[in-house]
Amino acid sequence: MMSSAEQPIALTLGDPNGIGPEIAVKAAAEFARHGGQRVVLVGDASIIDHYHAQHARDLALVPFAAGARRDTAITFHDVPALSKANFRPGVVDAAAGRATVAYLEAALELARAGQVRAIVGCPHSETAVNAAGIPFSGYPSLLARLTGTPEDRVFLMLVGGGLRILHATLHERLQSALERLTPDLVEAAALTCASALQDLGVSHPRIGIFGINPHAGEGGLFGDEDERITIPAVAQLQRAGLEVQGPVGADVMLGRSDLDAFIAMYHDQGHIPVKLIAGRKASALSVGTGVVFSSVGHGAAFDIAGRGQADPEAVLRTVKLLSGNRPS
Repeated sequence: MMSSAEQPIALTLGDPNGIGPEIAVKAAAEFARHGGQRVVLVGDASIIDHYHAQHARDLALVPFAAGARRDTAITFHDVPALSKANFRPGVVDAAAGRATVAYLEAALELARAGQVRAIVGCPHSETAVNAAGIPFSGYPSLLARLTGTPEDRVFLMLVGGGLRILHATLHERLQSALERLTPDLVEAAALTCASALQDLGVSHPRIGIFGINPHAGEGGLFGDEDERITIPAVAQLQRAGLEVQGPVGADVMLGRSDLDAFIAMYHDQGHIPVKLIAGRKASALSVGTGVVFSSVGHGAAFDIAGRGQADPEAVLRTVKLLSGNRPS
């Protein structure tokens, strides 16, 4: 029986009409050719075969069998979710959105069965998934529903450019995000962040809390939200023994190099610095469900889907991150 460290990482195709299948096959081929973490592609076999023929003909393509090692082949778990007629690279389609979710559900089944150690999801289309009638604002909320975890206890952590930033709120109207912020939510975000950092090998996490307002409110000069929300949260976290500092304005806090991660209060506060530094090479971990999962920090790029131009670098880095090998 394989140890958990030897188990493969499931790599779902994401939106099958985007660049996801192409970069998934390219990444799997890279690992098969040069060694490293084993992966199993999760998605429609016909789509995997399509991109295998274009980008990895030198490698065997074989069905995944739990416990079997095929280090120099590309392995796949077939999830027949998209009809041949709906496989149209570059087209945003509800059928492809539905398939995106089906691939994730299948990967979760493999994880629950102990056949894979973690899941990496290739880029999705929120438009396509919602068009399929599935409420979707990103992988964290979807994973919460699929695992039965309260949505306000699943958080997104962006990793890239030397930064790790977990978001207390995410894809929602800014006013709604600010209205949802409470000391309890900030505490839950920090505790989940600390647990995720330990999973990533940081034994004694040090976390910085961003203020809500400029200068964290400057003692009430720029609003009382930090006085009511982030300051009580930090005090409670410190009483609980967590090494947290703040709240401090994000612009100042981000200049510190002695902290392992930061808690952003809303989407742009955390996304802008990571995307500015890491570009499309960031990883996007969904944490709090008990399942190790990450997507990549870029979209489905429908404009180049199917053209052979997509770069798998973000997938490679994300797989290495979840396998415990820090990307360079």
